[in-house]
Amino acid sequence: MSNFFNTKLEYLRGVGVQRAQLLGKELGLFTYGDLIQRYPFRYLDRTQFYNIVDLHDDMSFVQVKGILRGREVIGEGPKKRLVAKVGDASGELEVVWFKGVNYLEKVIKNHQEYIVFGKPTMFNGRPQMAHPELEEVTEQKAGQSFLQPVYNTSEKLKNYHRIDSKAIMRMVSDLLKIALPQVTETLSPALIQQYGLMDKAAALQQIHFPQNQDLLDRARFRLKFEELFYVQLKLLRQKDQRKVTLAGQVFNEVPTLVHFYKDIMPFDLTGAQKRVIHEIYKDFLAGKQMNRLLQGDVGSGKTIVAFISMLMAADNGAQSCLMAPTEILADQHYQGLKVYANQLGINLGKLTGSTPTRVRRELHEQLREGTMQMLVGTHALLEDVVQFRNLGLTIMDEQHRFGVAQRSKLWQKNPYVIPHVLVMTATPIPRTLAMTLYGDLDVSVIDELPAGRKPIVTVHRYDANRLKVFQFVRDQVALGRQVYIVYPLIEESETLDYKDLTDGYESVSRAFPEMQISIVHGRMSAEQKDFEMARFVNKETQIMVATTVIEVGVNVPNASVMIIESAERFGLSQLHQLRGRVGRGADQSYCVLMTGYKLSKDSRTRLETMVRTNNGFEIADIDLKLRGPGDLMGTQQSGVLDLLIADLAKDGRILTESRAAAQAILNDDPDLARPEHGNIRRHIESLPATAVNWSRIS
Repeated sequence: MSNFFNTKLEYLRGVGVQRAQLLGKELGLFTYGDLIQRYPFRYLDRTQFYNIVDLHDDMSFVQVKGILRGREVIGEGPKKRLVAKVGDASGELEVVWFKGVNYLEKVIKNHQEYIVFGKPTMFNGRPQMAHPELEEVTEQKAGQSFLQPVYNTSEKLKNYHRIDSKAIMRMVSDLLKIALPQVTETLSPALIQQYGLMDKAAALQQIHFPQNQDLLDRARFRLKFEELFYVQLKLLRQKDQRKVTLAGQVFNEVPTLVHFYKDIMPFDLTGAQKRVIHEIYKDFLAGKQMNRLLQGDVGSGKTIVAFISMLMAADNGAQSCLMAPTEILADQHYQGLKVYANQLGINLGKLTGSTPTRVRRELHEQLREGTMQMLVGTHALLEDVVQFRNLGLTIMDEQHRFGVAQRSKLWQKNPYVIPHVLVMTATPIPRTLAMTLYGDLDVSVIDELPAGRKPIVTVHRYDANRLKVFQFVRDQVALGRQVYIVYPLIEESETLDYKDLTDGYESVSRAFPEMQISIVHGRMSAEQKDFEMARFVNKETQIMVATTVIEVGVNVPNASVMIIESAERFGLSQLHQLRGRVGRGADQSYCVLMTGYKLSKDSRTRLETMVRTNNGFEIADIDLKLRGPGDLMGTQQSGVLDLLIADLAKDGRILTESRAAAQAILNDDPDLARPEHGNIRRHIESLPATAVNWSRIS
């Protein structure tokens, strides 16, 4: 099969070398396989005929059947147009063409019955259509009805090379005639029967040229199921193979941890934290490399779980490192954990871009000798000069900010046994995305806030209420609290009418002349940022005016108010992250979302969601539905989401079913050696080793 579908498009009838090059450059279509999997993004309903009297402005594309009752050419030169009247028993429709007038004048005939297909508009109470499709009614075509596919194309292809959706439709139609006999089944008979799936060749025919809505739905389900099944099969096989082939150090001694629990830790762990620590400990006992994703909302206590995991490593003679995406966050982890490390007599180091050379040299030596058990830092940890005596555990915070190459570089720091890996994120990942992006990891979730934390109260206020909001700020500061005010832009933009930081800082300074104010934004140097942050942390300033650089940043338990200006400018997960900067102490905290009155439907949904819930996972699911998976987590670059037809925002049920099906097959037959799994095995074997999406016709 693969040889046929690897045929270059230039060999398809009517394409040729020049068009093939354009299709490759503009749409990424190079082979028969690429074209047959260029699925339509919508369909025009050609299954129903309307009476002319029933046409109105709100309709999309419709078709009518009627007799051509006369035509005339009006105007000259560029203003020349052909106007015709088409009538049925109910009324008359005026049709007009501004292009191709000379050609049309020759081919359309008076008193001939036509099918007219286009978008109706009303003019002086009468229906009109501009540039409709016209098709003679013959005996063969009299009862023809179908859903017409519409394909994405580019402006360049449409305007300069006449390769519009229709041209692609004709190419696909020609290809299907020769391709369908070449399509082999890629799923097992048992799966096809269990899920009532259409066979592959029929699904390809019906996805491009569906005879009716029911067959289109069945074709979509088949192709989505297959795509998600192969995504999950690939991830689950990787996970199983890793557990079989990759050994990990065993951490079974925990004396220091017991001492930490009993004598030092100043608070009780939540039930969720205890559950996650138990899951990690089980991994450490298994003798296989741990690969675990830890999800937990801002402030849920992931850092202490990370420290306890590092203690387990230290108790068994292994070193560990915790990598954060920014110096501010690395320093926050270091300062928080240093207190406990000192009490336990553990050597904990910090390595960032600004660590002085003298300190670095000492640090590198202690790591090589094994006298430094724990290291916290930024990307500086990845440098070749950083060598460990026995690295047993690597932890990545806000892991979506690190690429796969960076993660694997850390694993190579132990040439004998690959370190255990714990990746942490405070960005709640929707279940469907976690199952796809991180389907090869074990997932732990901290879904409980520490005792004594009060849920943050969130309100939406319009600019007209600003004086009341400012009074609320004064009241909070009078109680000894601190306030964040976040803006979306640094300087005023001519195109975007949003509150900008420089203007905002001036108006905040005027509104609160008696208060000290910090300012932080992305264009400041690291030293300037750290200086301003430190002033706020040390309570030298009462208000912090900032851009989103504080989204992942310092922990200030005394800050109890977060005001987000032009809140409609921010995505849901970003709003949730910003809100998480407050609510770190025992005081009641507040988040105020400020906007103007003009809001889009999506903006209203985001704001209403923020006011209604503090649940990060619910927020992430709504965010996925609003934005689609491509925008979340930077997944376009991940390569995992090379999806052709499935949509993670809408196909959660199909994803769950396809994962369960893949898991059941691997539990039963991990090598896919049984005859009943021959279709699946042969399909995988036909793919190149570099294939990302295993459901693609290669």
